Amino acid sequence: MRSLNNKFRLVLGLTFLLCLACAPLSQARSLWNAGGGASLFTDHKAAGPGDLVTIIIVEQAQATQNATTSAEKAGSIGLGPGLGILRNVLPEITGSGGDKVSASGKTSRGGSLNAKVTVKVVEVLENGNFLLEGRQEIMINGEKQEIKLTGIVRPQDIMADNTVLSTFVADANIVYLGDGPIGDRQTPGILSRLFHWLI
Repeated sequence: MRSLNNKFRLVLGLTFLLCLACAPLSQARSLWNAGGGASLFTDHKAAGPGDLVTIIIVEQAQATQNATTSAEKAGSIGLGPGLGILRNVLPEITGSGGDKVSASGKTSRGGSLNAKVTVKVVEVLENGNFLLEGRQEIMINGEKQEIKLTGIVRPQDIMADNTVLSTFVADANIVYLGDGPIGDRQTPGILSRLFHWLI
């Protein structure tokens, strides 16, 4: 009986060893792939051509120019009385005159633009900066409004929510156009332009 138990244990042990030998090797692997992308808890940031970036346009411009001109000139002339008999005929003559001109002018111009536009990364430059380009077109009550933007941005200036302020865009070219009834009314008519040309 004891020998039967020993044989059973031997067969069971050999079977176990055989199963271990035939089993495929398994390795412990992390569920996180280091090259697999950003965290699940953060937004995706632009990293290469074709990726999108939202530009928050906050632009204000103010220019003032002052000019003042002042000129003054004065002069006098005198002619003494005649001599002898001519003394009574030609009395002493004096005269004076002056001229003064002053003028001043002031020009002031200002504007502001607040908008959001999503643009595309067109190219990654040699230094790692992104070349951006994009446009946005909106129709409101028959009025077409279009924003075009091109420029260069550093990857580190892009915030965690994949946005960047327009003040961080280098070589920024921001164009805002409006076309429609309101824009047409802001353009002087032919007669007005002719009148201004004549005067």
